[in-house]
Amino acid sequence: MSLHAVRPKILGFIREDVSAWLVALLALLVGGILTGLLAWATFNQFHQQLRQRFQLLASERYSRIEERFEDQEQRLDGLRRFFVNSESVSREEFDGYAKPLLHRTQAYSWAPRVSHTERPLLERVVREEGLSGFTFRELTADGQLQPATERDEYVPVLYTQTQSRLPTPLGYDLLAQALRRSTLERADRNGRMVVSQPLHLVGIEPAYSRGVLLVAPVIRQNLASAAPAGYVMAVISMRQLLADGLPEENHDSLSVRILDLSTDDQHEVLYESTNTAGASDLSSTRLLRLADHDYQVDMRPSAAFLKANHSSVASLVVLGGLLSLLLSVFLYVLVSQRQRALKMVEQRTQELHDREQELRGTHGQLRGVLDAATQVAIIATDLRGIISTFNAGAEQMLGYFSAQVVGHMTLENLHLPRELEARSAELSARYGKPIPTCQAMLVEGGEEGGHEAREWTLVRHDGSHLTVNMLATPVLDEQGLWVGHLAICIDITERKRVHEALAARDLLLKKLSAHVPGGIYQFKMEFDGRFSVIYASDGMRDIYELEPDVLLLNAEAVFARIHPQDTRRVRASILASADTLSPWREEYRVQLPERGLRWVRGEATPEELPGGGVLWHGYISDISDLKRVEEELRALSVTDSLTGIHNRRYFQERLTTEMARVERGGGELSVIMLDIDHFKRINDQHGHAVGDRVLQAVCERIGGRLRRTDVFCRLGGEEFMVLCPDIDGEQAHVLAVELWQGLRSAPIDEVGIVTASFGIASWRAGEGADALLLRADSGVYAAKQAGRDRVEGQMS
Repeated sequence: MSLHAVRPKILGFIREDVSAWLVALLALLVGGILTGLLAWATFNQFHQQLRQRFQLLASERYSRIEERFEDQEQRLDGLRRFFVNSESVSREEFDGYAKPLLHRTQAYSWAPRVSHTERPLLERVVREEGLSGFTFRELTADGQLQPATERDEYVPVLYTQTQSRLPTPLGYDLLAQALRRSTLERADRNGRMVVSQPLHLVGIEPAYSRGVLLVAPVIRQNLASAAPAGYVMAVISMRQLLADGLPEENHDSLSVRILDLSTDDQHEVLYESTNTAGASDLSSTRLLRLADHDYQVDMRPSAAFLKANHSSVASLVVLGGLLSLLLSVFLYVLVSQRQRALKMVEQRTQELHDREQELRGTHGQLRGVLDAATQVAIIATDLRGIISTFNAGAEQMLGYFSAQVVGHMTLENLHLPRELEARSAELSARYGKPIPTCQAMLVEGGEEGGHEAREWTLVRHDGSHLTVNMLATPVLDEQGLWVGHLAICIDITERKRVHEALAARDLLLKKLSAHVPGGIYQFKMEFDGRFSVIYASDGMRDIYELEPDVLLLNAEAVFARIHPQDTRRVRASILASADTLSPWREEYRVQLPERGLRWVRGEATPEELPGGGVLWHGYISDISDLKRVEEELRALSVTDSLTGIHNRRYFQERLTTEMARVERGGGELSVIMLDIDHFKRINDQHGHAVGDRVLQAVCERIGGRLRRTDVFCRLGGEEFMVLCPDIDGEQAHVLAVELWQGLRSAPIDEVGIVTASFGIASWRAGEGADALLLRADSGVYAAKQAGRDRVEGQMS
């Protein structure tokens, strides 16, 4: 029997020579068909579950609304029985019973039936109870309450308990309005609880003013007449009734609308959710009854409901498609594995050949770079520390030839021994174990475990010393094994000399500025408006209570110390100085953590920088003592030394300011002038010392009765003036009478009763200060002519 070659099959049934693309396409097609069937079944199941969830939510919401309707009926029926079982109900008893019932209800009211002859008696009784303005009222065409017209019968609101902050419509006659009258008539005919058509609720805040009245007649059993004695009412806003206690509308799963069916031609919408209904054919409608009315309640799913119950069909299709694609990719990879393996072997062989050529070229380039780096010493060692590479820069820097060093010397031989010993001791103390000197320059010095350049002293071939910055790093092979070290050294002799010279200059500047009473600084503004402090002397610490180093890091810390009322002015002056390159000078306040509020004065000269910024050289000093002296001098210049009140100069300044204010923006302004009666006689009889005490006592009594905004001044001798902003002539006259009575009401020691003559004048449009004061002085003159000790009005 002949033997035929058996060709291997992938997965036992796919021939090896079959196209990988054909297998992948077939798997993708089968997976797509299965995914489509599963998505169709999932889509039908999702819609069925969505309808069930909606019906469950709608039924629960219907039950809740129906419970609230029944709760309103029960509460009002309880209030009705309270009136039926009581011979009389006072206002306090009604408030005590009705106030706990105010839950999702705007108000509860009691309205008795009153005949035409009983109206005057009831109005008088209610007024005697404390409601002085009570009367029967009705609505006008523009919605205002006015006294009710004469009718045979009234149903006024006598008691009411409400949640609204608006005035209660006590006395409002319910028979004066057609919808309310028809509601009461239905209650009379049916003898039970009824609800009104939608109407505008009186005394209710506008947001809840559209609603219905739930009315129950109160028929007492002991009355011979079957007509009700009155009506108890619940004022209901559908918006409050439905929204209270339910989810927020932007999170509510249902969009609810309630229609009133009491009118055949047009159904009014009593309530409608503000959240929009989602794009769905789901809906539910049911009739709910409140008293004698049926309300149509329509519900639709909201956008929040549809968003929370989204279909997973899209995710299923995506997942099924991805699985089908992964399966097809897997089969494609599996079928083409042999071909890819062969290609990878060929590619790896070629890559190894190319890498060998690159390494040869790189080795030559590296040798060229090392020889070209004549300003940098590059030294490589093996793990024993023996130098294996010594470039031309190292030969030039240290004076050795490469042949003298490579393979013969270690990196330790090039270092100053005492530095290695000190570094070894420091590292041994840090790590808690001995570090040999041959490794002292190779141990990582960074606190975070990284490599850092360190200053070392190397020994040249001729024995001289060279200061360098050396960075030592480990050398790793391709497998990550440590095979040696690499040290890169840079000569810093010249740089160190420059740094020492700069340090000496800074020390000199610091010593000089330490004796200056203030702070010296350099302040810079970049071209983009950012601020920075270039230099700050130690004196800035006393000015701002900030360390100079803090100012160098954050220039905005200065503005944080400036008083908030001065910050904008200081910034504006800096920008103005930058725009015009003019000298900057400013006085402002600073708020310091320890010394509190201080005044400082800053001066600086700007110069424009080549990059577009501005640099100021300036000086700042503390002028708080100078400012305090200025304030004291200012206070002394406007204060009367004998009485301690303001003097004529201060009065003239304030009068000018106040007259400018009223001329510019309107308002009132008055002055009161007073002159002590017979003051010369007091001085002649008792002496000038007693006269001075009289002046002081008069100032204390007058000043104690003035407003905080009034200005009390001594014009001279025994003449005084009161400047009264924002009051007219009548108010000024009332104030002057109070001052006159307070002055003459109690005697002064050693003198007795002291009186004064008062004159008043209020400002007139277009009038000057001299004319105003002349009219006040004329009032004083008139008071003296009329016998003194009096107040005279303003003179024309």
